[in-house]
Amino acid sequence: MMWAHGYGMGLGWIGMLFGGLMMLVFWGGLIALAFFAGRALLRPGPDQGHTLPPAGSKAVDILKERYARGEITKEQFEEMKRDLLT
Repeated sequence: MMWAHGYGMGLGWIGMLFGGLMMLVFWGGLIALAFFAGRALLRPGPDQGHTLPPAGSKAVDILKERYARGEITKEQFEEMKRDLLT
């Protein structure tokens, strides 16, 4: 009898394949967990001055310079600024 040795002893190569797959899943998960935990701990927070400027701020600065040089009118400036910030 194949089942006389105990439960699951007769699985053969399917059991080895499943066991190897489970080992890869376990170690892969453990490595991924360590990677993401290390990345979260080493990432600078917003209080450390590594924040990005608000989207469109550079474009608005350029727009202000063009208005200051007289290249565009106040109406054009307001319209372009509204387009950039929406």
